[in-house]
Amino acid sequence: MGYSKREFIDAGYEEIGMASYTFDLEPEQYQGALRTLDAMMAEWNAKGIRLGYPIPSTPDGGDLTEASTVPDSANQAIITNLAIRLAPKHGKTVSIETKVAAKSAYNALLSIACLPNEMQLPAMPAGAGNKPIPMNREAFLPAPTPSIEVGPDHILTLE
Repeated sequence: MGYSKREFIDAGYEEIGMASYTFDLEPEQYQGALRTLDAMMAEWNAKGIRLGYPIPSTPDGGDLTEASTVPDSANQAIITNLAIRLAPKHGKTVSIETKVAAKSAYNALLSIACLPNEMQLPAMPAGAGNKPIPMNREAFLPAPTPSIEVGPDHILTLE
């Protein structure tokens, strides 16, 4: 079980020096931060960084207690990038260390997202090294099996 959305928001505020033991956040601040978090994750999803984060269908449709279900490897990127987006709204300046950590963690997510999909070669001529049984002599290797090209933001229907 991963972080809840509230835990990401608390960690983001802690990163900019507004820890929960010092500052009591108002419900409006939580809702604003939740909209910022949901928008950031929707933007990442559009860029191909699909982490399994539950994006609401309306701006105010998010739930603070909802589990995020993102992998642990993405936590640092989410927290630090959320802190960078929250800081100007509260008149805070983000430290260089936070910016470096955010960029490094985001680049790690990008490197995972940009791995090429495995592909099967198209039907190729059977060369001299490919000698099938004489009765079933085929001029080409068998055609590739079709792959499923559906991401987590599409619906797969089986007939």
